[in-house]
Amino acid sequence: MTQRPSAVTLAVIDADVRTLDPSLPRAEAIAIAGSEIVAVGTTSEIRDLAAAGTQVVSLRGATVTPGLIDSHIHPVWGADLTTGIDLDGLADLDAVRDAVRTEAERVHARGDGSWIRGWNLDYAAFDGTTIRGDLLEDAALGLPAAFTFYDLHTAVGTRAALEQAGIDRERAFTDASCIVVDAAGVPTGELREPTAYNLLLDAAPAATHAHGLARVRSVLEGLASVGLTGGVVMDGTPATLDLLAELERDAPLPVRLDVALWHGPGRDDDGVAEYVALRDAAGARWSCGLIKLFSDGVIDTGTAWLYEPDSCGHGLDSFWPDPQRYVDVVQAYHDAGFQIATHAVGDKAVGAVLDAYEKAGPRANGRAPHRIEHLETVTDDDVARMAAAGVTASMQPLHMQWRRPDGSDSWAIRLGAERTDRAFRITDLIRAGAPVTLGSDWPVAQSDPRIGMAWARGRRTPGEPDAPVFEPDQALSPEQALDGYTAWGAAALGDGRRGRVAPGCRADLTAFAGDPIASSSDELVDLPITMTVVDGQISHRAEQ
Repeated sequence: MTQRPSAVTLAVIDADVRTLDPSLPRAEAIAIAGSEIVAVGTTSEIRDLAAAGTQVVSLRGATVTPGLIDSHIHPVWGADLTTGIDLDGLADLDAVRDAVRTEAERVHARGDGSWIRGWNLDYAAFDGTTIRGDLLEDAALGLPAAFTFYDLHTAVGTRAALEQAGIDRERAFTDASCIVVDAAGVPTGELREPTAYNLLLDAAPAATHAHGLARVRSVLEGLASVGLTGGVVMDGTPATLDLLAELERDAPLPVRLDVALWHGPGRDDDGVAEYVALRDAAGARWSCGLIKLFSDGVIDTGTAWLYEPDSCGHGLDSFWPDPQRYVDVVQAYHDAGFQIATHAVGDKAVGAVLDAYEKAGPRANGRAPHRIEHLETVTDDDVARMAAAGVTASMQPLHMQWRRPDGSDSWAIRLGAERTDRAFRITDLIRAGAPVTLGSDWPVAQSDPRIGMAWARGRRTPGEPDAPVFEPDQALSPEQALDGYTAWGAAALGDGRRGRVAPGCRADLTAFAGDPIASSSDELVDLPITMTVVDGQISHRAEQ
């Protein structure tokens, strides 16, 4: 601290500050004026800056870090999808049926025409059989029922739900979505990818607009409660921007949101122009400027794009019926100044995205690099290409939680041993020099960044020291895991004012009851979040 700033509105003192600023790695206190950090130093120094109107918060030794950022999350879409019953952890069909029956009895008693809804369905529940809606019909008591799988790439509906949605045959889509039918051409209830399953979900009774707003705010408040100060929204639409603007008219958003507009293969040139016009849309705590594309689907259903077919003979198709159109769309958004984020799970998908990014040319000076989301299996050549091109790898190590130690899960069976050995190569990418950032993909996985960091560090179930460790050579250090949710997340967005605690930076802070670096990965998940600060305002404070 070299000079006296004015108008200090918030002083955080008696803390152990991990600044991630090389010029002052550790400190005790922080002074904030409005939405900006204006001084970092000792408690005595920061106390001297407090005026009569300054809010002074003593953290009693809690550890403060730059605000945590989830680099891949779906808070608005997820608020809608997480309707009904949470099927997390139910890995056999009987357990799923029991949960569905309990919910069906509740819905039936209400008698208001509601559907049975659920999310987090596990593919493991259908081991030994195919995904079919009729397997759940008795449990649903004949009521319309629709359930999304944990990865948000598949849904299943009962006959009553299919009938109400008018899904009675196979259809052609503008992407790799699919209504699965039997040998007679009758839909089985399995619907692959959102364009197909949205036909089903859109037919369900909708919540009121007021309920939807309240639900999104509740989700955002939940993110702040686990220490998140920001998130990259990967499913934006013009309606998303309108909703965030409406929420901000009532009260500040609990977290800062960077919104990527979701462009599907069916969007034409006029649709591109519509999105280009929204590039600079922004509110007080949200902004646009990103585009979300898909190169493939997921490994479990055979829709990931692979250099070689999976064990079922699938995986050789792009998400785009015309892959050249993807290349053209990348070029259009690149030229318009957007940052592009592309979902690419399979190795071929990653390679194809790199081809398109390289063809588009380098990003203009000062603009955030393009990025690839997920990268669940990557070849050596493409690891090197990621680094050479400076493309950010946005990864979610906690997605490994559905793997089985004996390799009997559908993900490992489809990939085979060689490609499984190339799974979630986060350390290889870092060593090669590729920029990396971390996130959850909520509601696919838990939004709590403590769980995300624990999986990145241990590559096993936190809290279970004897749990199998997947590819231990790819584990991150505690410092790297924290960087993945702070400094690296800010760098992935090209935001030089986040990811550090230093004068001139945004006043986004996360306070832990203890040191997240010194805590083991097992201890980290239970380390309380003491306080979350966004834009210099406390958005979450733990009860004392």
